[in-house]
Amino acid sequence: MRYDFNADDVFEMAEQMERNGAKFYKEAAESIDNQDARAMLLKFADMEIEHEKTFSDLRKNLTTDEKTPTVFDPNGESVLYLRALADTRVFFEKTIDFSTLESILKAAIEAEKDSIVFYLGMKEAVPDKMGKARLDDIIKEEMGHIRLLSRELVALR
Repeated sequence: MRYDFNADDVFEMAEQMERNGAKFYKEAAESIDNQDARAMLLKFADMEIEHEKTFSDLRKNLTTDEKTPTVFDPNGESVLYLRALADTRVFFEKTIDFSTLESILKAAIEAEKDSIVFYLGMKEAVPDKMGKARLDDIIKEEMGHIRLLSRELVALR
């Protein structure tokens, strides 16, 4: 059985994944003694919070078609399913090494790449009339994360 998602569903997951990312960066910051590294990680946490707000704003501007439920769900269980999917897909699926800034940045880059792959897959599950094109906004934001993280990783070497 195929389950089509709408753009609203995917933005819901994106918001949750950004919350998860902010939590990741805050935990990473707590594990680092270097104050500059801690400040950088907290800056990334703040960026995740801002991206969550961006996705929330984009979600508010979706059309009725892009918000139309794709399945009958009188008990609201699909939201729970989507939240669980977002919670386990990126950042929290793996054991993360917080021992060095380099390992944290590598884990963050890997998580951002995983999120892009996830969103590309989700794009295939969103019909055109339900906001498929809007997912490009999410993917572009995640690509921006990778560029910033990669710059920081290169600066360490």
